[in-house]
Amino acid sequence: MAPSDLPAIGRLTAAELPDAEALVAEAGWNQVAADWQMFLEFGTVYAVRAEGRVVATAATLPYGGRCAWISMVLVAGDHRRKGLATRLLRGCIDDVLAAGLVPVLDATPAGRTVYQPLGFQDAWSFQRLAAPAPRVDDAQIPDITIHHADDRNWPALKAYDAAAFGADRGAIITRMRGRLRGIDLFALRHDRCVGVLLGRDGRVASHLGPLIAEDDDTAQALLRHALRTVPGPVFIDLADQKVAVRQWLEGCGFKPQRPFTRMLYGRSKSFDDGQRTYAVIGPEFG
Repeated sequence: MAPSDLPAIGRLTAAELPDAEALVAEAGWNQVAADWQMFLEFGTVYAVRAEGRVVATAATLPYGGRCAWISMVLVAGDHRRKGLATRLLRGCIDDVLAAGLVPVLDATPAGRTVYQPLGFQDAWSFQRLAAPAPRVDDAQIPDITIHHADDRNWPALKAYDAAAFGADRGAIITRMRGRLRGIDLFALRHDRCVGVLLGRDGRVASHLGPLIAEDDDTAQALLRHALRTVPGPVFIDLADQKVAVRQWLEGCGFKPQRPFTRMLYGRSKSFDDGQRTYAVIGPEFG
């Protein structure tokens, strides 16, 4: 196909969200309209149109002047193998680099083989764990108390998240507040914040994350509190290095669904604190 015959790449509009949601449903992904709204408001969503509808998308989301997430690369089944995903991805990379930011993405195994030749390098890996109806015990962790976030402590929690993530994403996690009733949580030990857990609703399952904690005990305490009330099924995207928490979650009924690799363009060192990062928001947000 000659360059002049290629469909144009434009910007997704709010009126086209039903088309974007249809792409998510076709792919079996978990995003809902509220997730697309965050991309439209805080980032950029690129779209390819054909036959009067959006048939392909890709999104970028800048964080704190350091990096920008690339995600939501979706192509309708009847328009695949036409190079649309590659064109969209290259456009996203060019735009992020032009803004002086580092492109970052979370790749499936199939995506990783595409992204490596483009210049992305592996940083670390995580696994999506899923449970239809998690089971949790009533154990208590000494010296740790779990609390619900409110307007008074929210600025401090945003700062805690930014320090662990390595960039400010306060607008995104603020928009997540209230998406899962009662799951805007933080943990205190001797009046000091030692962990944060948020969550959001999804098309397929409730999603818990980000989970940031000082240690395994704190991470489990936050998860135990959330899993007592969150509606199933539930997804958690847990860092592979958090072996003890994964074993505990498997005991609660979680099973591995799919692996991901965090990749950065031109570098392998991630911005985040690997010690405190237990679970990500999701591969679309980081």
